[in-house]
Amino acid sequence: MLFRLALVVVLMAALLGDPIDAAAQGMLSNVDLNSPDMSTAEMTRAEVEALLKAAPQDGAGQRSADLQGKRLSHLDLSGLDFSGSNLRLVKLNGASLKGARFDRANLNQAWLIDADLTGASLANASLLGTQMQRAKLGGADLNGARITADLSGATLIGARLSGADLSADMRNQSMGLMRGVLKSADLAGADLSGANLSRVDLEFAQLQNANLANCNLGHADLAGADLSDANLAGADLTETDLASALLPSAAALQKASNLDKALNLSLARHHP
Repeated sequence: MLFRLALVVVLMAALLGDPIDAAAQGMLSNVDLNSPDMSTAEMTRAEVEALLKAAPQDGAGQRSADLQGKRLSHLDLSGLDFSGSNLRLVKLNGASLKGARFDRANLNQAWLIDADLTGASLANASLLGTQMQRAKLGGADLNGARITADLSGATLIGARLSGADLSADMRNQSMGLMRGVLKSADLAGADLSGANLSRVDLEFAQLQNANLANCNLGHADLAGADLSDANLAGADLTETDLASALLPSAAALQKASNLDKALNLSLARHHP
C-alpha cells in the first residue's frame, strides 16, 4: 500500500511535466525494495536485446528503444547498448549493467539501487530524480550528464564527470530541493573538472586525489568530506560548507577561487 501511494506521487509528477518533481528523492522510505515490483523482472535479457534491436533508427542510424516503467531488476544486462533510449521509471535495482551504454538516455526517476554500472557509459544522460543509492560506478563515464540523482553511498572511484551538471534545480522547489546527492559516496580519483556542483550534497564523501579543477562548488555541502590531495585549482568555494572537511595542502587550497567566502573554514582539517 505504501509503495502504491509513493508511486502515485511520482506519476502525478510525471503528468505535471518536467522538470522532474522532488518527490522522487524523498520517497525511498515509503518503498518496499523487496516487493515483486521492485525486485523482479518482467523480461529476460534476450527479450531486452530483441527490443533494443527492433527499436526504430533516426537519420543518424541511432536506435531509441522505449523501456519506460519496465521491471528489469536483478537482470544481467551487461554490455548492452541503451543509448538514446527512454528508461524513465524503469526498475533496475541490483541489475548487472557492467560496460553497458546509456549515452543520451532518459533515466529520469529510474531505480538503480545497488546496480552495478562499473565501466558503463552514461555520457550526456539525463538522471533527474533517479534513485542510485550504493550503485557501483567505478570507471563509469558520466561526462556532460544532468544529474539530480541520489547517489548516497555509491562507488564512483575513477569515474569521469567532466562537465556534468549536478546542481540544484532552483526553478522547481515546490516539494524540496532537487540536487545531486553524493553523501558518503566514494569519488576517489574521479574527474569532476568543470562540473557544476552548486548546492550538491557531498557530506562525508571520499574525494582523495579527485580532480575538481574549475568546478562550481558554490553553496555545496562538503562537511566531513575527505579532499586530501584533491585538485581545487579554479574551483569556486563561495559559501561552500567545509566544516570538519579534510582539505588538501595549503598550497593546493590557495589555487581555489573565493576561498575567503567559504563557510566554516576554521572548522576544517588540513592535510599535511
